[in-house]
Amino acid sequence: MKKISLFGYGGTTKAIAKHIPHAIFYDDKCIKPFTDKDGHRVKPSSEFNPKYSDLEIPSPGIPPYNPLVLKAKNLISEYDYFSDSMPMSIWISGTNGKTTTTQMMQHLLKENGSVEGGNIGTPLGELNPHANIWILETSSFTMHYTNIASPNIYVLLPINPDHLSWHGSMQEYEESKLKPLKSMKEGEIAIIPHKYKDTKSNAHIITYKDENNLAKHFGIDSNKIKFKGAFLADALLAMACGKILFDKIDYEKINSFTLDPHRQEELKDSKNRLWVNDTKATNIDATIAALKRYKDSYIHLILGGDDKGVELEELFEFLLTCKIKIYNIGSNKEKLSSLACEYKIDFQLCENLSDAIEKIDTNLKKDEVALLSPAASSLDEFSSYAQRGNEFKEAILNIS
Repeated sequence: MKKISLFGYGGTTKAIAKHIPHAIFYDDKCIKPFTDKDGHRVKPSSEFNPKYSDLEIPSPGIPPYNPLVLKAKNLISEYDYFSDSMPMSIWISGTNGKTTTTQMMQHLLKENGSVEGGNIGTPLGELNPHANIWILETSSFTMHYTNIASPNIYVLLPINPDHLSWHGSMQEYEESKLKPLKSMKEGEIAIIPHKYKDTKSNAHIITYKDENNLAKHFGIDSNKIKFKGAFLADALLAMACGKILFDKIDYEKINSFTLDPHRQEELKDSKNRLWVNDTKATNIDATIAALKRYKDSYIHLILGGDDKGVELEELFEFLLTCKIKIYNIGSNKEKLSSLACEYKIDFQLCENLSDAIEKIDTNLKKDEVALLSPAASSLDEFSSYAQRGNEFKEAILNIS
């Protein structure tokens, strides 16, 4: 019997443990060994000894510089562990839009026996192995550790700077996103940005430059799709997989999809002024996409949080093209304010999100837009991006 070690006591590894009752968890937060309600042993990370482990499976968020990972001799990913039992799979990755693309694809293909999972919320250990298709939102963290499994169809959205503190560099981040192409086989299909057209792969590569390019290649009429901006690309990629697999383009079905909250979610206050909850914009590219949507209006932009070590000059170059004032919050607010001075962009340094909303409430005119699109993670001051968005929405509803 193989001795299997699970790194991190979280949702992904707990789901794997249902298939491996004798596995032992090692967790950085565990101080004293214990046995959980399901009979699994959980030990402090310091007790891991690679001599007594035949296989190690990490939670995807554990970085490569973690001592557990550095000690491991037989490391595989969650995807690798389930590679033999995985049905036909579609992996969706990229910096922004992968959750929406995954959800849209599941909406279109559910009637064909698909299930969704991966980074979107359901770990592989809890997915139905008898489903016809697994649609998997796939993070760069997971792909960093994956060396055996590969998708039948790989859908890659544009790659922009993100998670650089985890990966160490933009090059490492890109390489993780492109890694599945190296193991894909002849007859399998990858849809990737044109920028990566020279990446070597045995798969059939389809590249795209923009939404128009995607629509033309797959014979889709964008004018019949209700989604615009970044959401149009998500819809087109989802529909492209329906076209590939079942030669079907269903405009009525895609237009019946309902977007999740927290991405460019519009709401009006008691004075009929527009506020936009885009808290899910946790990186530069997502914030720029939101700014493009409202570029014709004067924008009051709330920026800031944990920027994960990303350089922000690209964002400020774009801000120069906007009619804008920024309100800086979060752990990087001093950095943002310094850049605003350097680029001569109007700004206010705020104590927190609530303070920024109060300041905007004083300044906001009816034909202007108030936009929460932080270009940063929420975890410096909130439990999640959703909590940040919900507090924003509640504050707007209480404006009198």
